[in-house]
Amino acid sequence: MIVLKRLSVWLALAGVGFAAWVLIGANQKDPMPQPISEPPRSPYQQTVAASGIIEAVNENVRIAPPVAGLIIKMFVTVGDQVDEQAPLFQLDDRDLRAQLLTRGAAIPPIRAQIDEQQYRIGDLDTQFRRLKSVHDERAVSEDDVKRTWYALEMAKRSSQRLDANLKQAVAQRDEVSLLLERLTVRAPRRGTILQVNVRAGEYATLNPAEPLILLGETEQLQVRADVDEVNAPLVTPDARGVASIRSMGGQKIPLRFVRIEPFVVPKKSLTGDNTERVDTRVLQIIYRFDRPSFPVYAGQQVDVFIDRQAASLSNREQPSTLRTGEDRS
Repeated sequence: MIVLKRLSVWLALAGVGFAAWVLIGANQKDPMPQPISEPPRSPYQQTVAASGIIEAVNENVRIAPPVAGLIIKMFVTVGDQVDEQAPLFQLDDRDLRAQLLTRGAAIPPIRAQIDEQQYRIGDLDTQFRRLKSVHDERAVSEDDVKRTWYALEMAKRSSQRLDANLKQAVAQRDEVSLLLERLTVRAPRRGTILQVNVRAGEYATLNPAEPLILLGETEQLQVRADVDEVNAPLVTPDARGVASIRSMGGQKIPLRFVRIEPFVVPKKSLTGDNTERVDTRVLQIIYRFDRPSFPVYAGQQVDVFIDRQAASLSNREQPSTLRTGEDRS
């Protein structure tokens, strides 16, 4: 009996110790995992942070079809370098080719009629000149001269109508040729095929959800930095800046100021941060850069840091200028 009492006491103590160990382990916090790469840091004392996206220098071109139709042939794939007016894809042109054959077949008969009419005009003109050269009224009557002149005038008018018909037929043929040529969609400028979202056999619509082909000049890239509208007054033209790839925070890409787009637009480029505001407007600033030693791609997001020292200097100079103006007044 005494042994059972002692065993129950030890079991109770063991239970209390186990519970204490569980509570102590539950209160311990796991160490924070080390980041894969160091977060980007600004090299300036005063900076304006912005999110940016790498894009082609002249911006990307969203290729669209001139008319809705079936795509029968593709001439390019992703990564191809194309020159200006290079064919990209071709729409179904069988209907227009049939019209071209019909319009073209109507031209030779009209030309044959014109040649025949020109020969008749020449013959009537010769007869009219011969009759006019005879001065003896007993050999040639006045009625014969008038009938020949009338036939010559009618032949000339008929020839004019045939010429008009020929011009109309040629214009209709040329119109079909232009419409036929338009069905071969060509590159508006030199660049690289970044995306191909359509295949032969698919139907191309006039307002697709995504561009059929995305064209851009990847030889030269630029950064479009989105500065929050609250920080927009802190940025001045010619402000220097640097960019950092998300996975390479220690690598800085020097940026050259190009322009400030003066229209504030709703924010479209999202970083995915939990604290990011999506219901805001941004001022877009364009920077160019030379290709770094590591690869960068169009559409890649970067962190941009803009030096606001010039903005701070200009803001400090402005009140003194105002005071000087007040003193003068």
